[in-house]
Amino acid sequence: MAFSKEARRKKIRSRIRGKVQGTAARPRLCVFRSNRDIYVQLVDDAAGVTLVAASSRDKDFTRSGNKADQSKSVGTAIAQKATEKGISTVVFDRGGYLYHGRVKALAEGAREGGLKF
Repeated sequence: MAFSKEARRKKIRSRIRGKVQGTAARPRLCVFRSNRDIYVQLVDDAAGVTLVAASSRDKDFTRSGNKADQSKSVGTAIAQKATEKGISTVVFDRGGYLYHGRVKALAEGAREGGLKF
């Protein structure tokens, strides 16, 4: 029986979430990718709070280039906000998406911004 794309992603996502936990010292960097935008946030799972968030829909975000370029700039934005809060290391949660394209560009932008994972 073949799964739909959404069902396959949910299955992979639940498997990832079983292994990946974010703490206050090392929060979880989780990614959500829609057709138009990309969203990323740092989550402390122990306390159940979002520490920092960034997306391509923020008011100070300028849309330039293709979606991969925009994802990379969102990655650098989350890294900058995280360093302002004193966060340097995170654990990456790709949210069931393949580590390719926009998700990979976001991760590379976050690494270039100074996050370690």
